[in-house]
Amino acid sequence: QIQLVESGGGLVQPGGSLKLSCAASVDISTLHRVGWYRQVAGKERELVATISRGGLINYGDSVKERFSVSSDTVKNTVSLHMNSLKPEDTAVYYCYVEGRWTASWGQGTHVTVSS
Repeated sequence: QIQLVESGGGLVQPGGSLKLSCAASVDISTLHRVGWYRQVAGKERELVATISRGGLINYGDSVKERFSVSSDTVKNTVSLHMNSLKPEDTAVYYCYVEGRWTASWGQGTHVTVSS
């Protein structure tokens, strides 16, 4: 089982920025896909951003041009830079990794956008 530890969540004002980080217990260069999803209570988990092993990046429609995902294969981390945050970005953000035979989720980190 791949262990994922997220950090960086918190409270931020609308229009502000926040960075989330996810540390993986394995060499992420061997994984098929890494990235972030988010979930609001009572709603389905939705895509935020993912990076495939080939470098293809996919963003959710609601975060395009505001969020940026990146990975560091030396530190085995996946980061999410969030800019121009809106109240509707408030959610629990989950780190996600997918290998050939398994997929793992982090425990989630809360992001609240409010004045």
